[in-house]
Amino acid sequence: MKKILFNDGGCTRQNLNPHQKRLLKRIFFSFLYGFVCMLFAVQVRAQSTIVSGVVTNDKKETLPGVTVKVKGTTVAVATDLNGKYSINAPADGTLIFTFLGFAEQQVQIQNRTSINIQLADGSTALNEVVVVGYGVQQKKDLTGAVSVVKARDIQKRQATTVAEALQGQASGIKVRGGGQPGSEAQIQIRGLKNLSNTNPLYVIDGLITTANRDFNANDIESVQILKDASAAAIYGSRAANGVIIITTKKGKNGPMAVSFSGKTGVQTMPRYKLAQTDEFSRINFMAYDNANVPRQNLDLTTNTDWQKVAFRTGNIQDYNASFSGGSSNGNYFVSGGYFSNKGTVISTDFNRINFRVNTQGKKGIFTIGENLALSKAKANEISGNPIIDVIRMLPTIPVYNAANPGGYGYGDEAKARTFGTNPLAIANLEDRINENLRIRGNLFAELQFMPWLKYRLNLGIETSDDHYKYLRKEGNWTLNQSYDPAIASENRAESTSGLIEHTLSFNKTFGKHVINAVGGQSYQRTNYAQISGTKRNILVNNGSYYDVLDQGNEPQTGGYRNRTDLISYFGRVEYSFADKYLLNGVIRSDGSSKFGPAYKFGTFPSVSGAWRISKEDFFKVAWINDLKLRASYGTVGSNNIDPYEYNSLINTFSTAVFGADQTVLQGATQVRLANPDLRWEKLIQQNYGLDASFLDNKLTLSAEYFISKTKDVLIRYPVLLTTGNDGGDPRVNGITLGNRGFELSANYRQDVTPVKYGIGLNFTTLKNKVLDLGYSKNKTYVGNTVTEVGQPIGMWYVLETNGLFQNQAEIDNYKNSKGQTIQPGAKPGDIRFKDNNDDGQITNDDKKVVGSPWPKYELGLNFNVSYKGFEFSMDWFASVGAKVFNGPRSVTDRFDDNSNYRAGVQPWTPENPNTSTPRAYYASTLNSRGDSDRWLESGSFARMKYIGLSYRLPASLVKKIGFDNALVTLSAQNLLTITKYKGLDPEFSNGSIFEKGYDFGAFPNLKTVSLGLNFGF
Repeated sequence: MKKILFNDGGCTRQNLNPHQKRLLKRIFFSFLYGFVCMLFAVQVRAQSTIVSGVVTNDKKETLPGVTVKVKGTTVAVATDLNGKYSINAPADGTLIFTFLGFAEQQVQIQNRTSINIQLADGSTALNEVVVVGYGVQQKKDLTGAVSVVKARDIQKRQATTVAEALQGQASGIKVRGGGQPGSEAQIQIRGLKNLSNTNPLYVIDGLITTANRDFNANDIESVQILKDASAAAIYGSRAANGVIIITTKKGKNGPMAVSFSGKTGVQTMPRYKLAQTDEFSRINFMAYDNANVPRQNLDLTTNTDWQKVAFRTGNIQDYNASFSGGSSNGNYFVSGGYFSNKGTVISTDFNRINFRVNTQGKKGIFTIGENLALSKAKANEISGNPIIDVIRMLPTIPVYNAANPGGYGYGDEAKARTFGTNPLAIANLEDRINENLRIRGNLFAELQFMPWLKYRLNLGIETSDDHYKYLRKEGNWTLNQSYDPAIASENRAESTSGLIEHTLSFNKTFGKHVINAVGGQSYQRTNYAQISGTKRNILVNNGSYYDVLDQGNEPQTGGYRNRTDLISYFGRVEYSFADKYLLNGVIRSDGSSKFGPAYKFGTFPSVSGAWRISKEDFFKVAWINDLKLRASYGTVGSNNIDPYEYNSLINTFSTAVFGADQTVLQGATQVRLANPDLRWEKLIQQNYGLDASFLDNKLTLSAEYFISKTKDVLIRYPVLLTTGNDGGDPRVNGITLGNRGFELSANYRQDVTPVKYGIGLNFTTLKNKVLDLGYSKNKTYVGNTVTEVGQPIGMWYVLETNGLFQNQAEIDNYKNSKGQTIQPGAKPGDIRFKDNNDDGQITNDDKKVVGSPWPKYELGLNFNVSYKGFEFSMDWFASVGAKVFNGPRSVTDRFDDNSNYRAGVQPWTPENPNTSTPRAYYASTLNSRGDSDRWLESGSFARMKYIGLSYRLPASLVKKIGFDNALVTLSAQNLLTITKYKGLDPEFSNGSIFEKGYDFGAFPNLKTVSLGLNFGF
């Protein structure tokens, strides 16, 4: 019996076939390979070490939540509440420290077990982390035009909206705010690119939404402004006006941290210098006498200061508290805020309550989180226009008059004939309340299949409930006002928007090659519904009105609903070779329900590239740390029109009478023409940029030059009513607009010496031009402006003046080339107008383009300096070169009707000929016509937007009362303005596209002085 028992089955070693031999070899070598790998792993483990330390900023303050990662692996931790970290890493490895808003730092371990790191402020480093569409990048790798604004620079100002706080903080953006409670600023990114809506697209935590007055800016972690087509193309259809990406705060690793900030301030309204009764009556009598008209019987015993009646000292309060914390498996951030603004105009105010919850959890390769925000806002809105009312009303009119309906004074035909409005009367007799409840947020889930491959599902929702109430009480507020009973109106609206997005991200390094890619699909649906009702003759009892719609009579109701859908497919690929050559390509396809069946989809591609010259071997400039050239070309779009505009509008209110019994039957008629050929508005843009860093990264610079063209601009084209088109002008694609400009941003920061300081400058110059008005049009006139091909929009088109006639001889000798007297009816002291067409008379044909409402350039200057616990900061903003129309002065200086006058105004008289103000003349537009250059003024200004001094209390003191830190700040906004403009504010906001420079009682920016307190524990 053989003893080779282990070969039972008929096999011996000597009898192995070739296949079995190969199999045994594979098993042996696999075992050997595994054993060697195990030994290597043991050896590596033996060579690894525990590295710990503390991460701080340049002020030696600890930074919680900093990501510490072992380079080349997925091993990562985050610093705790005290900035401490501990990580297992190879002794010869490299640690990467990253934190939003700070420069990334890589440190070789070199067998050390303790490594303390001080992160540099990212504002002065080109490797700052930047949030872009559906991902993040380091600023050094950007190939498009992106501006970053620090959250603290926004939050230090007391502003109702984010847009208002952005003014002067970045190049390429134009912001015009207003001081009304709850008002929202206008913002343009790189000029006027369409004629419907200039506001950019807002993306908050991945949710496409708005950052209007109900959004709490104190929740912001970072703000990025995507300015060119290559940066914004990932958002395709809605990115023509630029994109503002806002990331809100998240919890950091460590125990719960509590922070509180509170600010309270007073606001004051700039005021006119107006004539009082004695001066007003003298000039008013002069105007009547010059016109040979009997004087008014002015009440010279009354001297009402209508500005004191209408305006008051405002108050603004802003309180916020947050609670945050987390661990390696998850984090949370909870905040609440209250904002209140008592307006500087009587009977106006705004209140807002905010609540936010941001959480995130992680288990293995799975991450889930949400960002949820709730807000409740209420505005008591302004009635009338008190900015104009206070100059239209005469000082000889009393505030109250028991003989008038309602008991308010507003003049009469014999003693004070004016059509101004008593601002106190309209404020008390009209109530306008606008309330809004908004819930918005998103739920996201991620699967990290591999370190370089991640899937993300983003579900977003936003719902808004609006409630507008109007109550008109019995009484009058202006002369010859017709009787209206007590009226109550209500309007309720609901908007719901849902978003579903799927994205797949790829990030991998192959030697010197780095590829980052993202692809995805998005679908968003918005439903809107509105219902309204009105009742008249509302019941009143002892002055209290029953302002509910089951009272009164003559009911009127209305309502409508609509729905819009947008489906999108997008992708982006970023490629980098040796950190020197960068290439970025984006494409997005959007389908919108707002367009007709043949034009629903639009495709928006872009490509950009960059060359980092400073990485080349031939580049040997020691004082230049980084130098990069960029170029991009891309297309973005806009579908900013109402739903169903490609369909005709049917009026169902029409009726017809038929038959012997005269039966009334309801009918339907088409009242607006349809345009089924509506298509996407497209913006095509080129951008050329440079990024550089000098002097050990103390000085950074970015420069941009761009050229853009907007084709197929969506406008309403006027159609004669005689065609039956009484339902509104149809929408068409009819205009081509062009913009080109230069932007420069420079920052210098010195944080080595005990006295630390930083200086930032941004500069923007921009020219817009109409390239085509469409439909063979060459010019269009709106008010005192003309818009023509080859010129900017809304150029001032008025009569030119040439001083005053001083005597009759000057009038007789003012002739054209044919010897005709041009103004034979003039008198000494009247305005001399230019006869530009030399026809011997002054007509509209003599009008000429005399200036532009657009500034030649705008700039912002930001400065801060700190020493120990003190910090001083100041922000300036300037706009230079615009010419604006002073509407209020066209009222006070016209003399032909009854309004108040500017204090100290000197009309021409034979005894006072050395003046630029014509003679006072009542009931004639001879010297007061509104279409002359008399009312045009320089709109240039420089304004101190913010000045503040902060003191950080010593840690030894604040710890005694249980705090970790405490900061006290005294600040002011709009404290100083340098300008030649004679109106209330050269920085006014105007909603008209064609009359941007027209100030007719625009609400001014307010001076605000605030005291703030921040503390945390």
